[in-house]
Order: sequence, then structure tokens, then C-alpha cells
Amino acid sequence: MSITSDLIRGHTETIILAQLLIKDSYGYEINKAIQEKTSNQYELKEATLYSAFRRLEQAGFILSYWGDETTGARRRYYSITTLGKAAYTSNKKDWEEAKELIDKLI
Repeated sequence: MSITSDLIRGHTETIILAQLLIKDSYGYEINKAIQEKTSNQYELKEATLYSAFRRLEQAGFILSYWGDETTGARRRYYSITTLGKAAYTSNKKDWEEAKELIDKLI
């Protein structure tokens, strides 16, 4: 089964917030977790991922900070805020209601 981006578009930010509920993370790690959870059926394009990070940070849903890696490139980590947790909860409720309606219609 192939998951098209059209089905998931509009939920990217909620997907990212869900990953950040688990732990602070950086872009590559978040995308890798998404791929693993979907058995490599879905991944975010880098431009989509970082655009979403900017929107989420501007909205106050996440904060970013630089990691303190001693080897390799420095990573920008993201953490979810209290406002972000509330947004996730609201978005997930909206998704569940939409899914219920779609299940009735299809």
C-alpha cells in the first residue's frame, strides 16, 4: 500500500508534534522515526519538514536549541511546548472526528 502525501497533507505539523511528545529530537531523527513507524511507506521531504519546524516555532508550539555534540555536525533540536501539547491534543481530536466521518462515507 502506498501512502500518498495528499492523504497526509495538513497533518504534517501534528505528526511532528507527536514525535516531540516522545522526546526532544532533530530533523533527521524525526523523519527516520516516521519512516520506521510506516515501514518506509512515508517520509517527509526535507523542505516540508523544515518549513513545518519554522511554522511550529513561530506559533510557539516548539522551541529549538543547538545540541552539544562533540563530534560531527551540530544538530538543532526541537522540543514541544505546553502550547504545542495543547495544539497536538486539539489536532488529534479533529483528526479522529474527521476519520469517523470519512469511515461513514466510504
